[in-house]
Amino acid sequence: MFTLLPGMRKSGKTLRAFVVLATVQAVACALIPWCVAGGQAGIFLLNDDGGWSWFEDERAVVCGGKIIAGSVAAGVHDPGRCGDIEVVVYDPATGQKSLSRLHGGLSGGRGDEYDDHNSPALFARPDGHIIAAYSKHGLENRFYYRLTARAGDPTDWQPERACVPSETSRITYSNLHWLGLENEGRGRLYNFFRGLNGSFKPSYAWSDDGGESWVAGNVLINVPTTFKHRPYAKYTSNGTDTVHFFYTEGHPRDFDNSAYHVYYRAGSLFRSDGAVTGTLAAGLGEPTEGTRLFRGDPDNVAWVSDIHLDSAGCPYVAYSVQKNAAGLPSGQSGQDHRYRYARWDGRQWRDYEIAYAGRRLYAGEDDYTGNIALDPDDPDTVYISADVDPKTGQPLVSKRDQRRHYEVFKGITGDHGATWRWTSLTSDSGADNIRPIVPAWPGDRSVVLWLRGTYRTYTDYDLDVVGMIVKRDPAPGVPRSRSVMPPAHEADNH
Repeated sequence: MFTLLPGMRKSGKTLRAFVVLATVQAVACALIPWCVAGGQAGIFLLNDDGGWSWFEDERAVVCGGKIIAGSVAAGVHDPGRCGDIEVVVYDPATGQKSLSRLHGGLSGGRGDEYDDHNSPALFARPDGHIIAAYSKHGLENRFYYRLTARAGDPTDWQPERACVPSETSRITYSNLHWLGLENEGRGRLYNFFRGLNGSFKPSYAWSDDGGESWVAGNVLINVPTTFKHRPYAKYTSNGTDTVHFFYTEGHPRDFDNSAYHVYYRAGSLFRSDGAVTGTLAAGLGEPTEGTRLFRGDPDNVAWVSDIHLDSAGCPYVAYSVQKNAAGLPSGQSGQDHRYRYARWDGRQWRDYEIAYAGRRLYAGEDDYTGNIALDPDDPDTVYISADVDPKTGQPLVSKRDQRRHYEVFKGITGDHGATWRWTSLTSDSGADNIRPIVPAWPGDRSVVLWLRGTYRTYTDYDLDVVGMIVKRDPAPGVPRSRSVMPPAHEADNH
């Protein structure tokens, strides 16, 4: 079991109704009207000071018609908020907002006052309570967590608790996933994080009481090399019995990454085609034990961005690839990125380059893009951030200030990812628009959130958290493809 820190308490409470699928938590949301704020039609402001990385999820959920989003404040307007882990609840039907501070001044790595890697992961339990989990950027042996005090009220939180998987752990990120059929049908909540036993590797813990207490698991993906390569992973689950993992061998500045997929069910790990490749308890001995869906090389280096499941339970993924940078030192590459999209059709992966992504966000993190997000309720839709035209790669120069800025685009496919039609959600901006996310929200509308402002590094930014309600209707002239793919004879893999 985890070490209980001062102020923590055990709970023997058994959560009721946990056999309900976690995916129904976002249903019963009222239609949200369009809002206008922030200088462009349709954009609303959630938080005037917040940032996030993209390896902790869910960063936002929609419950009871309200948008709930977590982020890390930089203290740009109020120095007293610097490093605060915050959750904003926004009701777009009324425009009312409520901000909760989960942890004051959670510092970053190497003495930084704040760090976007510390942003919280949120999960809405089937009983109406919400849990948030977060940690420092590899500095401590614990992740922190808080639960809401009352079901259905995301503005009132219980006192903070913390879990220590082991004394030597150095934890970063949290990813919360619920499997309702485990634990003899009472449900089990997983937290996938990085850094068990100082490993830098994807790791996990689980809770059989909805996050009240935790048990340490193991390293999920090992890399048997002297250098501590750290696989980067994205996660998704069906809410009942399966978790999918989409991952690389390491950080793209350290490894010419490929991209892999594996899934977990009933104690075992499986390749995409259902072949058993190991157990969750033992983890993968090396990344190549999973299914490779993209082969990297020095001029094509992958980094994972997002993964979700279609209505048949098949995964679809999005990721970026840095092009033509072989032999360049850190800080001199990152001038040409592309976005790719892949779907498992039941037999094989269909993988396509779908858009130009533009330049790195800043020198030194040459693989940081504006990023790409999937719609979890519509496999035919993606959202990207790019400082170039996604179709041509031509730089986007704003008429407002004559500078290049990252803009947000919506992409729709009518042929399962082979071709795309792009429309802009932002244009001619006076600031960058980066790192879009799309929380689950079944229905004919989706909500897209992103960060708007100036991003200098992950410990130096001035960003708003903003959003837009977007209709799920296909773009004119683009037919809607079926949510389930027909099998293909040949995949378009690199």
